[in-house]
Amino acid sequence: MKKIVSFVAVLALILGSLAACTQGGGNAPEGEGDSTVIKIGASATPHAEILEQVKNQLAEAGYTLEIIQYDDYVLPNQALADGTLDANYFQHLPYLNSYNEANGTDLVSAAMIHYEPFGIYGNEIQDLTDLEDGATIILPADDSNETRALLLLQQEGLIKLAEGSNAEKGVTTLDVLDDGGYDIVTVQADTVAAQLKNSNPGTIGVINGNYALEAGLKVEEALALEDASGDAAITYSNIIAVRRGEESSDKIKALIQALETDQVKVYIEDTYGGAVVAIF
Repeated sequence: MKKIVSFVAVLALILGSLAACTQGGGNAPEGEGDSTVIKIGASATPHAEILEQVKNQLAEAGYTLEIIQYDDYVLPNQALADGTLDANYFQHLPYLNSYNEANGTDLVSAAMIHYEPFGIYGNEIQDLTDLEDGATIILPADDSNETRALLLLQQEGLIKLAEGSNAEKGVTTLDVLDDGGYDIVTVQADTVAAQLKNSNPGTIGVINGNYALEAGLKVEEALALEDASGDAAITYSNIIAVRRGEESSDKIKALIQALETDQVKVYIEDTYGGAVVAIF
């Protein structure tokens, strides 16, 4: 009986070892175990569209790119922080820093990919000089994008902010010293375009580049744009965000390498006509 038990024990050990080898084997890239799937959260436009362009290149490198689309600015960071995603691509660094501070997360930028100039768009208004006293100005409400919108309004001489106001420090409507007599309204970023469309004629809205694209607005229709030659292009570049410590993982490096190519740069130029600008 003892010999039979010993034989069974040895056989179990052999089978266990074979199973472990099978689970750890395959053609997975070094350092990533058997995981060849890159799960990335993204806004539909332009982020998911840009990511679609690199699926084949990543497949050649042994990875499957799984793109999960989000229509808000909170859930993709939650999903990244809790491990549901490997990365996300929808935000700029000031927004990410603000999210980390508010939620106690430790998400970081792995690469800057593109810049979307913020624009001012109007409802039946063709020029900012035609803006009437008391006109409504719709802004995104979250910290970093409210800052950006207010700085653009000051750039165009519509309002005056407190001295020293800048993107690094952050700006809110409380920092407006002179509102020009306008009615400034803050709403959720992804609703600005819709609310502008349904607003009274003569209203203007300051809209994130991706939401302007999704709403069918063209950059040439903007009444004003951020100065793309200034600090905004770097400060507000859209990034690949990951959990701290995973910036140099094999799959994140593969993802960034696939994105930072001339092919992607040409796609961005040809597709978005200046509404999206490659920053690599």
